[in-house]
Amino acid sequence: MEFGIFSVSDVTRDPVSGVTPSEAERITGLTEIAVHAEEVGFDVFAIGEHHNPPFFSSSPTTFLSYVAAKTKTLRLSTSTTLITTNDPVRIAEEYAMLQHLAGGRMDLMLGRGNTAPVYPWFGKDIRTALPLALENYNLLHRLWTEDVVDFEGKFRTPLQGFTSTPRPLDDVAPFVWHGSIRTPEIAEQAAYYGDGFFANHLFAPSEHFMRLVKFYRERYEHYGHGTQAQAIVGLGGQTFIAKKSQDAIDGFRPYFNEAPVYGHGPRMEDFTSQTPLTVGSPQEVIDKTLTFREKFGDYQRQMFLIDHAGLPTKTVMEQLDLLGSEVLPTLRAEMAKGRDPEVPEAPTHESLVKAKYGDAEPRQPRPNANRGDNVTGGSPYQDSPAKRGSSFGL
Repeated sequence: MEFGIFSVSDVTRDPVSGVTPSEAERITGLTEIAVHAEEVGFDVFAIGEHHNPPFFSSSPTTFLSYVAAKTKTLRLSTSTTLITTNDPVRIAEEYAMLQHLAGGRMDLMLGRGNTAPVYPWFGKDIRTALPLALENYNLLHRLWTEDVVDFEGKFRTPLQGFTSTPRPLDDVAPFVWHGSIRTPEIAEQAAYYGDGFFANHLFAPSEHFMRLVKFYRERYEHYGHGTQAQAIVGLGGQTFIAKKSQDAIDGFRPYFNEAPVYGHGPRMEDFTSQTPLTVGSPQEVIDKTLTFREKFGDYQRQMFLIDHAGLPTKTVMEQLDLLGSEVLPTLRAEMAKGRDPEVPEAPTHESLVKAKYGDAEPRQPRPNANRGDNVTGGSPYQDSPAKRGSSFGL
């Protein structure tokens, strides 16, 4: 069972101090948060992708590459990468590069995002969002699993003899989660490819997300990837913690009341009783998180949102310290008790390499051995030096 934190990278006014951090301060602060997450025992750190204020994370791979260089064990992911408005070729290239730089300790979550204006900003039509997401992932999947791709679809120019570079590390594609809040077609897509399904699990009752997870598990089995219990499921969650419950309630209330998503809406006590949000002591966080297993069954990845709504970096660090010392050890032990032995762990690069190659050495793609030429579809290194020069000297 993996535990992690994820961020939407909002740059929000602190309602207590009245200070809005600069983008530079927020970027630096979130880097420190990611590094400290590893130090206190978290397994995963993920960041979203946004292209509008008040968010800064327009380039997740750049940010995650920097975090990779400052960490040793932390798995890096996204929450989410926009499969609709990004070119699949660019996603294939950028995340394969991140995979190499991070030594394989990365995966990514694909989604359509929640900002409607992003579509025209990138020349897309939101009315085609779902078929665009489906077609783009089909191409991305092929770019990572086929050395030379011919492709013709509805939403982009054709590809002929195209090779995405760099090829995935060890010729094994990064593991993909498909994230959804409400769309069964995305759960279907995840099941069809045998990928993971991540339920946002924020801002709505768990029962809303349980329907999607149940559907995904059923379809995963339908497509022959394994039993429903073997499907790969991740859940979000949201928490604010203090040693004493009342201190957590008093500390988080001003941030809750002004939060961009739910501020000026329901009472915090009502919101915590109706959604996965937990505001309280370490034991209360433990108790509520364990109810997720009761509702969803055994799953592979639990992520927590802890840095939004203007919370200062210092406060988030304190949250991490408490979660790492007083919550994670108990959650790991309790989640392991009675866990169905049929349920796999979350896929890692190492486990995917083992599944593909067994004890054999992984294939290491090289242009002269097993890749085509994006100009001709042939292999330029197999020709004469003169031909090699003409092929790459365009």
